[in-house]
Amino acid sequence: MANRADRVDVDPVSNNLNSVTPVPPPVEAIPRLSAVLRAGIVTGVTASLLCWLLFGIGTLFGTEFDIHLAGSSGLTHVPWYVVVLMPFLLVMAYAALSASLRDRPGCRRLCLTLGYSLGLLGVIAFLFQPEQVTWPTRIWLALMVIVTVVISVPQISRVVGDSDPKVTAGHRRLGLDAS
Repeated sequence: MANRADRVDVDPVSNNLNSVTPVPPPVEAIPRLSAVLRAGIVTGVTASLLCWLLFGIGTLFGTEFDIHLAGSSGLTHVPWYVVVLMPFLLVMAYAALSASLRDRPGCRRLCLTLGYSLGLLGVIAFLFQPEQVTWPTRIWLALMVIVTVVISVPQISRVVGDSDPKVTAGHRRLGLDAS
């Protein structure tokens, strides 16, 4: 007996044959802006709390958390509230930027590439600080960037990727397919 996927007349995208569940998702399952922002809020809060925990552990080990900011002559101390606020704001900015990529073919891959590229820039920015900045400070702050990226980028990219017209059968039923 022939497998359903072996038949020529069966469209694997519209019938969702490559999915774990062969029943196509309902049209209402295509994520909207609110779903992407909700993922940003959840992952941003989680990343902020973990960065705050890392900041506390680093402080217990005697890390000063003094960095060089562009345009300043000396070192600037990084207070705890900046460590809590910055991951959340950056994740929300990434979520808003990623939401603009919804409903495009390959949007999940675009979001992953964008998020990991921005994360790499953040790590490089902390690792290549001037010599006055201690290595423990550089490593702890780079670790906070890595934690934020690892928590937020895959989740937000997954939510945005659920709107890909090449993957979501609901787009075909609505006539939203770009191809």
